[in-house]
Amino acid sequence: MGHGPDHRARHPAERFADAADARLPLHDGGGKLLRKAFPDHWSFLLGELALYSLIVLMLTGVWLTLFFTPEMREVTYDGSHVPLRGVRMSAAFDSTLRISFDVRGGLLIRQMHHWAAIVFLAAIGLHLLRIFFTGAFRRPREANWVIGVTLFVLALAEGFAGYSLPDDLLSGTGLRIAQGIMLSIPVVGSYVSMFVFGGEFPGEDIISRLYAMHILLLPGLLIGLVTAHLILVFHLKHTQWRGPGRTNGNVVGKPMYPQFMATSGGLSLIVFGVLALLAGLAQINPVWTYGPYRPDQVSTGSQPDWYVGFLEGALRLVPPWETNIAGHTLMWNVLLPAVVLPGLLFLVLYAYPFVEQRLTGEWHQEHHLCDRPRERPVRTGLGVAGITFYGVLLLAGGNDVVAQSFHISLNALTWVLRVALVVGPVLAFLLTRTVCRALVWKERERLATGDESGEVRQSVAGGYESDHRPVEKFRPGAPRTPAPASPPDQSSLLSNPDRRPGPRTGTPSRGHPERARRRR
Repeated sequence: MGHGPDHRARHPAERFADAADARLPLHDGGGKLLRKAFPDHWSFLLGELALYSLIVLMLTGVWLTLFFTPEMREVTYDGSHVPLRGVRMSAAFDSTLRISFDVRGGLLIRQMHHWAAIVFLAAIGLHLLRIFFTGAFRRPREANWVIGVTLFVLALAEGFAGYSLPDDLLSGTGLRIAQGIMLSIPVVGSYVSMFVFGGEFPGEDIISRLYAMHILLLPGLLIGLVTAHLILVFHLKHTQWRGPGRTNGNVVGKPMYPQFMATSGGLSLIVFGVLALLAGLAQINPVWTYGPYRPDQVSTGSQPDWYVGFLEGALRLVPPWETNIAGHTLMWNVLLPAVVLPGLLFLVLYAYPFVEQRLTGEWHQEHHLCDRPRERPVRTGLGVAGITFYGVLLLAGGNDVVAQSFHISLNALTWVLRVALVVGPVLAFLLTRTVCRALVWKERERLATGDESGEVRQSVAGGYESDHRPVEKFRPGAPRTPAPASPPDQSSLLSNPDRRPGPRTGTPSRGHPERARRRR
């Protein structure tokens, strides 16, 4: 009897699942995938935020393509917006107005699309910052870092293309600036401009060309790179904060099904809902107040979207430097801030993981545990210096609005920002490095002495001393035992006393052969 078949009653759902798995072995093929662990910390959801914003962009973008006309032929507007009736404009601007005022729900979808683009770029930027400050770009994830930076570059281009499609006075001003940047390129600048615009500015082809890039080429590249990025994330596994039971060889967290899928699904609904609320309550890019683009006009107080504001600020801060060589003019005041500067910026971002690992001797070892920013004072200082540099440029992009709002001299503000662009990043680096070291020392002192209990004791000699209790609360990745004494420049070792200090920015492994030879 004991060896016969099991005749216990089973739930119908279990029998159905077994039958389905027998026909299509989903559990055997996807069980390992469904049990994949995801770290349980909010900072790891920034990538999800970018992904769901991209989904909203795709859905709303497909809807908008049904009503948008990507043409520059002139038409006379006769739609619902009375102030612009009878005004000559391009078919692109005319269709944008019709989407906004004549298509049911058109303005909501259009603004939802624009807000999703803002959130998408912001989420990618924050995701890259999280990866940078925690060292999650190190081996074996260098390729994913390169993909992430490329996604950010493509998203910038995609945002600028979509921003220019309505052919309003504000976006037309941005295209005029873009043409000036092209013309600043030595020797070939005029040819590049003629090729892009299909003739003399503004030409008749730029909107249709941007439209093809915006709905076909760039989205295809974005989707392809996002897919490659996700495949690498699944293959390489997630990084995680240090803690009990967490090593370079495992991942501790929620399984993909059902816990993480529920968390991620909830986040997707929040993203969709917030973007819908923003679209319905917060006006963005009201093109009807700018009017159609005319080459002889410029919008007062023109400001681009935040993600290209740093280029605008760089153009405003560089003095009017020009050089005449053999009858040719080199426009340094445009070439340096708009071509050389962004090129160097993204070159540094691409190269940083390889340079840091080479300098610290960490290129030979895989890293799956996140660094805390305070434990890498040099890297954190460099990151904050870069953010400061970007922030000064972004502020300079609106120097005219700031000067007018606060009733200060525009020239004086420009000079202050020029000085801040040079001095600010240096001060930010030094201050951040000092704060990181101080935080590590304070943490080590807390581990050694414990937390204050609030009680005071009096000694036999009449003195007083505060009572302490062992530390019980720890931040993610924080050390849980006191580290051995070390000089201030070796504070990055406090969370892992088995590692030895590197001479520059990092802390190579104890087993690195070159360090071992030096110790011997």
